[in-house]
Amino acid sequence: MEAQTQSSAAPGAEAVTRGLAGWSAKYSNAATTAAADRWARHALLDWFAVTIAGAKEPLAAILAEEFKSSASGPCTVIATGTKASLHDAALVNGAVSHALDYDDVNRLMHGHPTVPVAASVVALGEMMGKSGRDVLTAFIAGYEVECRLGDMCGDGHYEHGFHATGTMGTFGAAAAAANLLGLDAERTAMALGIAASEAAGLKINFGTMTKPLHAGKAAQNGLVAARIAARGFTARADAIEAPQGFLETQAPGWKAGPVRPDAHAPMAVEENLFKYHAACYLTHSPIEAIRELKRQHNIGPDDVKLMTLHIDPGHLKVCCIPEPKTGLEIKFALSHLAGMALAGADTAALGTYSDENANDPKFIAIRQRVQLAPEPREGRARHGADVSMKLNDGREIRIAYNVGIPATDVDAQEQKLVAKFNALVEPVIGRAKAKTALDMIMRFEQLPSLKGLMDAVA
Repeated sequence: MEAQTQSSAAPGAEAVTRGLAGWSAKYSNAATTAAADRWARHALLDWFAVTIAGAKEPLAAILAEEFKSSASGPCTVIATGTKASLHDAALVNGAVSHALDYDDVNRLMHGHPTVPVAASVVALGEMMGKSGRDVLTAFIAGYEVECRLGDMCGDGHYEHGFHATGTMGTFGAAAAAANLLGLDAERTAMALGIAASEAAGLKINFGTMTKPLHAGKAAQNGLVAARIAARGFTARADAIEAPQGFLETQAPGWKAGPVRPDAHAPMAVEENLFKYHAACYLTHSPIEAIRELKRQHNIGPDDVKLMTLHIDPGHLKVCCIPEPKTGLEIKFALSHLAGMALAGADTAALGTYSDENANDPKFIAIRQRVQLAPEPREGRARHGADVSMKLNDGREIRIAYNVGIPATDVDAQEQKLVAKFNALVEPVIGRAKAKTALDMIMRFEQLPSLKGLMDAVA
């Protein structure tokens, strides 16, 4: 197989599959840093919050009904009081955790990194009785793999129509599960090779229940890939980079690169971006810009004649539903969200994203005074945006904002995430269990197993 791998790879291509597999198989508890651990805890804190809150979404009930035959399984379906088989729990928890589109993102991955990896390793860790330390290490490893591969893909994969949460997430979930299973580099390469044929997710389904299903399927497919690789299932050990492999068929313009060129550089998880508005992350810079203009100039909807959102052209393929009819569609309707933000709607509150607000004449009227101006970046970050307003008094005001910069004050980030956790979790499982879960997540690597935590969030 080694000779076949070398001869079949594209000329000049790095051995991407084996490179990722070799690094992630060797990543161990001893290799982690305090900084990476803390960021990973923050990611899991956010994941449990959005999963528990997401359990109240309609898709959660549909999936629970579909997979109820495995209810005697060993794994917790979060916030439902039910159990499921390993694979079903990974799928349901993964989908539910992305249902609100309130989970974190990473610019390297071009998607949502935590939902597929956490759903995979939490289910597997619970079933195997693994310690929090082992689960956290595996999570960091899987997170790194999906982000490094996403970085190799560049913009081409996402712009071509693929949802990186479903595609890159499958590789991340596979690498994390392989690490937790203790697979060597060869078996991990097999897991990633299997994952290359399972990775899927189309952006055309944004604004529907199928978008979060991508995250669930990524968790499940990655987990299955690692489990059957452990049993001896085979795949090409160059399936990611080979001709007719994953990168060639799905990532125009991809460039191979080393997994960790600087072993002392921050881990990918330390570049995580958390959401504080329950909508597509590409809408967050415009929302923040509008809020800042409102604050600086003391204005409201009646003061604005025209509002222009200067955005990356790629936004038009992601979050520009022109006339949303449902609360879910609002999350991907930039003009409508801009109008709601100008009107002072609480875009952090889950109830804001309702069918009623999608069809509210007040918001529709404001939306009609919003125009989108896709512009080449020319130095503007992909997640950044400028907002300009022509006011009725003749003034023109403008501001730039970029939410795509990781936090530098990690203490403040933690406080914001704890507040988000309490706001989302307490209404679902109660204050006492929310406090118990929060305490355990904040010392995740000290947990002897996940049992107490999963009991608290069940």
